Amino acid sequence: MTAIKRVVCLLDDEFEDLELWYPVYRLREDGAEVLYAGPEKGRKHLGKYGVPAVADLSYDDLDADRFDGLLVPGGWAPDKIRRDARVLDFTRRMNEAGKPIGQICHAGWVLVSAKILQGRTVTSTPGIRDDMENAGATWLDDAVVVDGNIVSARRPPDLPPYAKAFSDLLFGRR
Repeated sequence: MTAIKRVVCLLDDEFEDLELWYPVYRLREDGAEVLYAGPEKGRKHLGKYGVPAVADLSYDDLDADRFDGLLVPGGWAPDKIRRDARVLDFTRRMNEAGKPIGQICHAGWVLVSAKILQGRTVTSTPGIRDDMENAGATWLDDAVVVDGNIVSARRPPDLPPYAKAFSDLLFGRR
């Protein structure tokens, strides 16, 4: 019997609703357990369009040994998330372990602040292209870019190939 894949999705207020829910539902349909982590366990966070998500875990509970993948939704939340040292440490540890990290749109800010983009090839919303390149990444204007364990996408219209690419990487179908 195959072990269930566990993924953590980072939360804070003003996440982009579709960029959180679409990949989460896709992964759950594929059999993954997806938990939400926020600054405080049990706290409700509202997306940009008012759809709530509740943190199952606190950032204090993040342990790279307990998770198989990391999802970072876009919106304005990544600008808050990237200021938390616990998240940056967790992101670095997930990267060092070669575990899938998915980021879409503005979520690239978390990877920039975690300093894991040097020499990597990624995409994001064009609005943070300079940030990604200044962090040492090669930026492409493609719907989805997979570079090793990092899966990146530009914006909501790219959600179908992004969620598929992340799920394929997580479940070893690549």
